[in-house]
Amino acid sequence: MRADRLVSLVLLLRRHGRLTADTLASELEVSTRTVLRDIEALSAAGVPVYAERGRHGGFSLLPGFRTELTGLNHDEALALLTAGAGRGEQAFGLGSALASAMRKVVDALPETHQATASDAVRRFLVEPETDLLARRQVTDEVPGTTMGEVRRAVLAGRKLRIHYAATGQAPRWRTVDPIGLVTVRDRAYLLATRSGEDRTYRLSRILAAEELPEAAERPGQVDLDRIWRERSARFLSGGDHVTVLVRMDPARREELLDTVLAVRAEEPEADGWLRLEVVFQDARHAEWALWQLGTEAEALSPPSLRAALRERAARVAAVYAAR
Repeated sequence: MRADRLVSLVLLLRRHGRLTADTLASELEVSTRTVLRDIEALSAAGVPVYAERGRHGGFSLLPGFRTELTGLNHDEALALLTAGAGRGEQAFGLGSALASAMRKVVDALPETHQATASDAVRRFLVEPETDLLARRQVTDEVPGTTMGEVRRAVLAGRKLRIHYAATGQAPRWRTVDPIGLVTVRDRAYLLATRSGEDRTYRLSRILAAEELPEAAERPGQVDLDRIWRERSARFLSGGDHVTVLVRMDPARREELLDTVLAVRAEEPEADGWLRLEVVFQDARHAEWALWQLGTEAEALSPPSLRAALRERAARVAAVYAAR
C-alpha cells in the first residue's frame, strides 16, 4: 500500500509541479503527517523532492525527473481516461485506486501527448449525474469497510458472513459462498450461493460483512455474464411481474425504460411510434408508470391494465367536469 502511495505522490508532483502538503494529503486520502513522512522516504531513496517555503511554497520535483513506467499510445490512454471519467469510480469501492491509476496513465504518455490527452478527455462526459430532464441518477451507497470485506472475499475465494436486510424483513446474519460482483445502472449486486442454492444480494442492503477463513464452495472458472442472464430470466418469470404491450411516442421512450424491469421486444410502427413489450414489478407499478406518460403512450395489453387506466381517466374527468 505504501509503495503505491509513494508512486502516486511522485506522479502528482510531476503532473502539477508544486503542491502543498495539505493538497497532497487530500489527494492521497491520508494525513499531512503521513505525507511528510513519505516525502522523507522519497528523498532517502534518491527521488529529487525539495521544499519551497513561503506563502506559495510546497513540494516539487527537480525539472526533468521522470519515473520509469510502461508507456501507452495516445488512443489507449484516451480510452482509459474516458472510462475513468464517468461515475464508475464508485463501483465496488475502488474510487481511490481508480484515481491513482488515472495518474499513472497520464504519466505514462510521452510528454508531447500529455496535454492533448488531458484536454481530449474533457471533451467526453460519461454518465453524468442528471439527464436532459434534470432527473438525478440514484446511486447505491455502500460503506467502504463493508465493500472492502465483500470484495476481498470474492477475490480470495473465501466464505462471507453478511448482515443483510432483505425487502420487508428484519436484518439477519447469513453465511454465503461469493461468486462475483455485478454493477447495473449504478446498482451493485453480490452473486453467491447459500447452502448450494443461488442467491443474489443487493450490496446497499448489506449492513455489515466479514470475510471468513474457510474456502468458499464455488467452481474455479466462472462466466458471470451467463450467470447474470440466467438469474435475470428467473427473476422476471417469478412473483407478480406483469408483461405489458405498449405503443408510445419515441420521445418518451427513455422515461418509460427508467421504470420497467426489462424490455423483451421493441419495434417501430408505420406512424413513427414504437411498440414495446416490457415487464413491470406488478400491475400497480404498470398502471402508475403508464399514467405518467399521459396520451403519449397506450397500453395494448393486458386488458385489465387498459381497464384500470380507463377507470382512472374517468375519475379524473369527472372531477374536472363537476367544477
